Amino acid sequence: MKKRVVTISREFGSGGRTVGKLVAQRLGWTCYDKELVLEIARRSGFDLSFIQEHGEYAFSRNSFLFDLSAHGSAAGTLSVYDQLYIAQHNIIAELAQEGNCVIVGRCADYILKDREDCLHAFVHAPVPFRADRIVRLYGESADAPEKRLKDKDSRRKTYYRHYTGRPWGVMQNYHICLDSSVVGVETCARMIAEAAAGEGEPAQGG
Repeated sequence: MKKRVVTISREFGSGGRTVGKLVAQRLGWTCYDKELVLEIARRSGFDLSFIQEHGEYAFSRNSFLFDLSAHGSAAGTLSVYDQLYIAQHNIIAELAQEGNCVIVGRCADYILKDREDCLHAFVHAPVPFRADRIVRLYGESADAPEKRLKDKDSRRKTYYRHYTGRPWGVMQNYHICLDSSVVGVETCARMIAEAAAGEGEPAQGG
């Protein structure tokens, strides 16, 4: 079955963002990554830097602290984190309705989990591969890049669990899980694009 939407979840430094762009190029679709941040800022009024920092990352690796802060006040008003999530949720749902797009991160796999026209992919890689990559390509400091990876992934896990109620990065949540250090970023993109296009499906009947 051909898909109309692909979501890309990824470990920090695995190349998932690049994979998403390459998938969109192969399919001739729109990719929403930084573009999604701009769209959220335009529609919600949230500051761009706030969305970039808190749109898929908890402010702390401590899940208890984040859960406490994201609950809002005793008066029942939503916290700014909840308001941002709701804005992102609604925009992602609208983009999926329009179709023919790739959406990177921001719990899109969970938000769109009930849509049959979506393909959900997770890109991961071992720490040494990712550490080398963020130093070479992202301009990260060569001093303790592993610590940077751990912090990013931990904050992303905390955020994801808080808003979805399920663990981040578990293979059962996705249709495809790929190790970019083994198959390569470009091959990851090709495999995901082919799956979304319905290539390689068994013939019906006969």
